[in-house]
Amino acid sequence: MKFKVVVPARLGSTRLPRKVLREIHGRPLVQYAFEAALKTGAEQVIVATDDDAVAAACRRFGAEVAMTSIKHNSGTDRIDEVARACGWPADVIVVNLQGDEPLMPPELVRQAAELLARDPQADVATLCHPIDAAEEWLNPNFVKVVMDARGYALYFSRAPIPWKREGSARMQPAFPQGLAYRHIGLYAYRVAALARFSRLPPAPLEECEALEQLRALFNGLRIKVGITHGPPPRGVDTEEDLIEAGKLLAA
Repeated sequence: MKFKVVVPARLGSTRLPRKVLREIHGRPLVQYAFEAALKTGAEQVIVATDDDAVAAACRRFGAEVAMTSIKHNSGTDRIDEVARACGWPADVIVVNLQGDEPLMPPELVRQAAELLARDPQADVATLCHPIDAAEEWLNPNFVKVVMDARGYALYFSRAPIPWKREGSARMQPAFPQGLAYRHIGLYAYRVAALARFSRLPPAPLEECEALEQLRALFNGLRIKVGITHGPPPRGVDTEEDLIEAGKLLAA
């Protein structure tokens, strides 16, 4: 199986300024994501950025760098620009591994790519894991997904889905044990689907839930969902996340 990984690395972060260049044990955060991507078996790994400082830092540790527009609203759009600039054919598989995900297990990146390689009808692939605690199911910061019998996503939501009718009340919902899954925000795309997605306007459901993947479902793109045993370590969004990532990387 052949696939590529693009690591979007934007410098302008609001919650943790310049986070992809913040150092952990003397190395920039983005370097850890890049090195995780190298361990996936991808045939090519590219860091995509709109900032010269990020590009220079990445070239110092040996990364291939693609300079992209400063106007992109998402990593998906940035990856589409890279795919177009490189002239990748429509059937090439590319995985989006964010530059603030230094602890993403390489095997999950490969799993997402394999889902597309094995299913020619899928346009996009992503991952999820079972939810075992009602608190996670009820938490709007944890995105939930429900799938059909073939493993295609039916819907993503911040709401607790699926909702168990029997035994549920507004103040005391019944947890649907064995049916609740939390989405893992890792995506693999076929280049053709990536190009189509990037040109679509935001969908009403996407704007309602603030979930970009609903744009794909709203417009008929098929998202294959693979199930993992548990969640990967969280990405870095805050100073506390950076400290915790340092501890885990040291271990």
